[in-house]
Amino acid sequence: MNTKTTNVVHASSLKAPVAKKVPHEMTIHNDTRTDNYYWMRDDKRSDPEIIAHLNAENAYTDAVMAHTDTLQQQLFEEIKGRIVKDDNSVPVKQGNYFYSSEVTGDNEYPVSVRADDFAGTNKTVLLDINELAKNHEYYNVSSLSISQDENLLAYGEDTVSRRIYTIKVKNLTTGEYLADEITGTSGSIAWQNDNKSFYYIKKDPQTLLGYQVFRHQLGTDQTEDVLIFEEKDQTFYTSIGKSKDNELVYIWHSSTETSAVSIIDANDPNATAKPFLAREEGLEYSISKLGQQFYVLTNYNAVNFRLMKVSTDQLGDKSKWQDVIAPAEGVMLEDYELFDNYLVYQQRSNGLTHVTVRQLDSNEERELHFNDEAFTAFFYGNKELNTKKLRLYYSSMTTPASHFDINLDNSEFTLLKQAEVLGDFNADNYKSERLMIPARDGKEVPVSLVYRKDLFKKDGTNPLYQYGYGSYGSTIDPSFSSSRLSLLDRGFVYAIAHIRGSEMLGRPWYEDGKKLTKQNTFNDFIDVTKALVEQGYGAKDKIFAVGGSAGGLLMGAIANQAPELYCGIAAQVPFVDVVTTMLDESIPLTTNEYDEWGNPNQKEYYEYMLSYSPYDNVGQHDYPNMLVTTGLHDSQVQYFEPMKWVAKLREMKTDNNRLLFKTDMEAGHGGASGRFKALHEDALEYAFFIDLLNEKAAK
Repeated sequence: MNTKTTNVVHASSLKAPVAKKVPHEMTIHNDTRTDNYYWMRDDKRSDPEIIAHLNAENAYTDAVMAHTDTLQQQLFEEIKGRIVKDDNSVPVKQGNYFYSSEVTGDNEYPVSVRADDFAGTNKTVLLDINELAKNHEYYNVSSLSISQDENLLAYGEDTVSRRIYTIKVKNLTTGEYLADEITGTSGSIAWQNDNKSFYYIKKDPQTLLGYQVFRHQLGTDQTEDVLIFEEKDQTFYTSIGKSKDNELVYIWHSSTETSAVSIIDANDPNATAKPFLAREEGLEYSISKLGQQFYVLTNYNAVNFRLMKVSTDQLGDKSKWQDVIAPAEGVMLEDYELFDNYLVYQQRSNGLTHVTVRQLDSNEERELHFNDEAFTAFFYGNKELNTKKLRLYYSSMTTPASHFDINLDNSEFTLLKQAEVLGDFNADNYKSERLMIPARDGKEVPVSLVYRKDLFKKDGTNPLYQYGYGSYGSTIDPSFSSSRLSLLDRGFVYAIAHIRGSEMLGRPWYEDGKKLTKQNTFNDFIDVTKALVEQGYGAKDKIFAVGGSAGGLLMGAIANQAPELYCGIAAQVPFVDVVTTMLDESIPLTTNEYDEWGNPNQKEYYEYMLSYSPYDNVGQHDYPNMLVTTGLHDSQVQYFEPMKWVAKLREMKTDNNRLLFKTDMEAGHGGASGRFKALHEDALEYAFFIDLLNEKAAK
């Protein structure tokens, strides 16, 4: 018997932590559920027994995976070794300066800088985040906000990973900090044009909802800040921004099925917030200002959205809205960008992206053309109205991140930067495919695939890594990952299943995968797995499934409903205790989710959620090998959801497969901060799967 096999046998003999059971009954709709692990919830995250159990789970994971330490380090060095240590973002012009960030050497964090031009003349440092982070295990800075006179920088600082930020203000002329520190915020800042005050959002410390917009005057205490707007409806998120001409501050009101905007005059230091249009249930819209016109992206009589416009003297009446881009059957209008002379808009049809440039004075249009059939493209950094350049990000599963300026007069592309992949990477070694796979109800599910050509055989022998999300209308477009090369170069086929619950095939694709149709999300993922095996893309005993957050719910559901299909599952920060969480309005973000999952206070939704909730459906049967990860300070999915789920799985499952639970005691929903530290999480997951393959090969 070889050493590797001996170590695996030794690891399997280790005893997993066993959690105590304390029955907790919950009754609603004449139905009583007993949760033996409800005691694991501690909102203060300080209970010694809970911390001890999490540490015991971490120690167990470390012990079971100890024989892969060399492999994990190898994977970490591989992934890190592809990353350029000294790297800069592409400068973005805003006002009189070009803003960018730089990372050097082994530094975990960027340095934010600005210069007089794109070439970097007279470059000055705004923030060295490495210096700010050096005394913290976790550190994150919210987006930087520059005052109108370009002399003050405001930003939010989070040292816990709960996404609650303290706003600080730096004088860029002297380099000194102002005394102003605004606590308990979302981290978003919008400056008043007098350079003496700014707007920010206060968060509820329990629900973590941003619900109050305040105006803070520099030099005054936070207690004196003026309340501009308060959100009374807990199903809405609140965010702020500024118009491209800097004339207005926007307050965005967003729920799953309704959205609206209020506007503030950025030139009036005593301004109040006025609704652009009174909220209407089911009506979604967002706005942009160009001269005396507002452009409105909306679902008004358009399931897949349309673009309309209205003059500034006709606000508050949507009957005055006029079509700019009319709704089209099967075509989703996703985004647009306005300039003085051009409108650029992005649509999706049959799951594929199209970008079109329209000249505003003539209405002449040209579609932009890209090299790949399936790709990721989005606009960013377009801060100026008076320009003929469009900044665009582009990537595909075989094309590293690419940044372009596009001349809107002639559609010429100028490549500003393509991410360098160190080592022996050659894009020609890899192939990407786009498949349409029938689900059990006949709907066709888009799937994006990538693999290494010389290691792929369409004979059902390759290991398959299948990723999915499928919630909130979030579309996971096919894009490049240098970390993923460590799998592709070991023969893995990587697949993204664009399942219902996303908007890959438009808004109806989303509507058909939420609330009372949520089961379609799970069915789609399972049906894609079966089809990929049948078509020879993956070996039936070498299938690995991965998802995080709401994608972790997906992992929990497929583990209950089709465990026999998967050799291994990785569930990252998984939302698995659906019913209990959605019944508890004190848990952060719960009330915002009613239009996504349904409100279980209503019996119909309660019973439907209960039919798929991973935690409630853990059964006495075999489960795949599973790696579950979370962060103690997670603000989106609380740590106790995966903690309880793992405890119940240990109690119920009938197999000897591995069940590992790893908690980052310093991190939150996004995992570890820093560009290299987070790579250890990839290395652990990859090693978990590769080790399972090695174990199979050794038998």
